Amino acid sequence: MISTITPAQWQRMLAEGAWHDGCPAGRDELRRVTLTHWGFDGKPHRGTLVVNADVADSVTRIFARLLAERFPIRRMKPIEEYGGNDDASMRADNSSAFNCRRPGQANAPSAQSPHANGRAVDLNPMENPWKDLRCSCWQPSSSQQARTPGPGKILEGDAVWRAFRAEGWIWQDIKTPDYQHFDTGFPSVPFPGSQ
Repeated sequence: MISTITPAQWQRMLAEGAWHDGCPAGRDELRRVTLTHWGFDGKPHRGTLVVNADVADSVTRIFARLLAERFPIRRMKPIEEYGGNDDASMRADNSSAFNCRRPGQANAPSAQSPHANGRAVDLNPMENPWKDLRCSCWQPSSSQQARTPGPGKILEGDAVWRAFRAEGWIWQDIKTPDYQHFDTGFPSVPFPGSQ
């Protein structure tokens, strides 16, 4: 289900610093997408992603495919549920989308950022870590850095990769390994084919 950002959610986003001055996408450009996803417990669950309005339909189609494939997702909550803190969200193995990061967090917001524009998704960060060049370490953990098959992991050519690619999304759209990350292009611009 696609809906606008409610006043209550917007107030929480502001209070937690998930949105602040300088973020390129505002309340009018963002949508709340509530989805059913398969869990690691073998049961369906409901989750929410906040995305740009121009990718909301695409995100809905992608996650319907992932549900049909029974691809497990640990949890799916908006970033304000973690105090606007990307590191805390990743440590919780939370899949998220819109993230207008604050200074000091990786890829702090800019007009070009796919996450700050709501046109990026990070999926199962613990199973799909990224290489943080600031410390030459894997975030949130190095335990699953090897790209070998496993529950919740993304591999080139697999069902997750195909679901996003079919919609025109790009996997790891940066020069360093970022296995959790899909976006619609950098710098972020309106999604092709959107209304």
